[in-house]
Amino acid sequence: MEHDSSDVLVVGGGPSGSFTALNLAKLGCNVEVLEEDSGIGLPCHCAGHLSLRGLRRLGLYPLPRRVVENTYCGAIFHSPEGNQFRVHCSSPITCSVNRVLFDKYIAKLAQEAGVDYLLNSKVESLIIEEGFVKGVVTERERDKVRLPAKLVVDAEGVSSRIVKQTGLASPRHHMLLKAVETETENVRDTEEDTVEIFLGEKYAPGFYAWLMPTSDGKAKVGLAAERGNPRQLLKRLMFKHPVASEKLSKAKISHISFHSIPVGGPIPKTFLDGFLVVGDAASQVKPTTGGGVIFGMTCGRIAAETAYEALCKDDFSSDFLQIYQKRCQEKLEADIRFMLRIRRMLYALSDDKLDDLIDFFTKIGLEQTLQNLEEIDFQRLLLLRTLWNPRIVLAVSYLLLSYLQTKH
Repeated sequence: MEHDSSDVLVVGGGPSGSFTALNLAKLGCNVEVLEEDSGIGLPCHCAGHLSLRGLRRLGLYPLPRRVVENTYCGAIFHSPEGNQFRVHCSSPITCSVNRVLFDKYIAKLAQEAGVDYLLNSKVESLIIEEGFVKGVVTERERDKVRLPAKLVVDAEGVSSRIVKQTGLASPRHHMLLKAVETETENVRDTEEDTVEIFLGEKYAPGFYAWLMPTSDGKAKVGLAAERGNPRQLLKRLMFKHPVASEKLSKAKISHISFHSIPVGGPIPKTFLDGFLVVGDAASQVKPTTGGGVIFGMTCGRIAAETAYEALCKDDFSSDFLQIYQKRCQEKLEADIRFMLRIRRMLYALSDDKLDDLIDFFTKIGLEQTLQNLEEIDFQRLLLLRTLWNPRIVLAVSYLLLSYLQTKH
């Protein structure tokens, strides 16, 4: 079965895909989004912890009240033995969103701009003619449907099935974290405007665990790790961690999900003739935190601008589409490289070193320097803006020294 041709087909109705489609529609393009599930936002995996500044940059803040579960003014970082380092700002800097409602909201904006959504449409393969991607073949209600298009944007997520079909490199397997995310009730002794982060090899080897209060004793609790069983690690956090166990030992998990997070930096090539890759499929994710929504949508907007220019020039060659990757690199590459270095140093530290690091940050009063924190997405920029402060110099020097001692 053959379908009418579109200017652009976007594979995946998550935030990166829908935001790409929204920006294309605003530019006057004929766009369709293909989503393999029966509804937008399903299944829900991500915690939905987003920076307000990042949402403002994208023109998405304020969000509708029903979408926002809570806002946060700061964070408490817990060492494996229970030492604490606290950062608290005078106004909210992040929010927790209901990811199902957030995804639906972005999709609704796209639909209002003229984007068509085809649900229950799993992409089986790309249509490739004379080396150019010319559309996709989908399976809908057991029928194979050919959907021709001038350009295909792959925003399918971390599974990267289509990327693998093209021969492009997918997110590096050894840099995929295994994550568990829960919605939890009967959580005790939390500060409603504060996120809690738990570090340590015992509980989240190679990354961290989190507790995000939402309302009335409820919270999003989860972790990501380089190795180990996420379910078992979560159980250990809830019942063995000196601080988390006080808050979570009597808690009840009402929902649990598992997913992977790519933290190795963007894939080497995100374009082919007639084809672009955005979001988690391109590993456009912050290596330090695992957050991919803001970076993915940022690159989605760049993909839309590039696709529109390609349509205007009637040039869908990789020679032209490579400007998409160049623009993404100009926007993100320096920060991602910086974050990869910080991640390498921080998560190489032993639990004893993490205890010492948290204790040192508290002793030097680092929280005073960070109390007016605004920028958390572009972390290199944050460092550059604060590097004049002696406490920042001390903190960075101590982290570097701890890392060098670990290496030797």
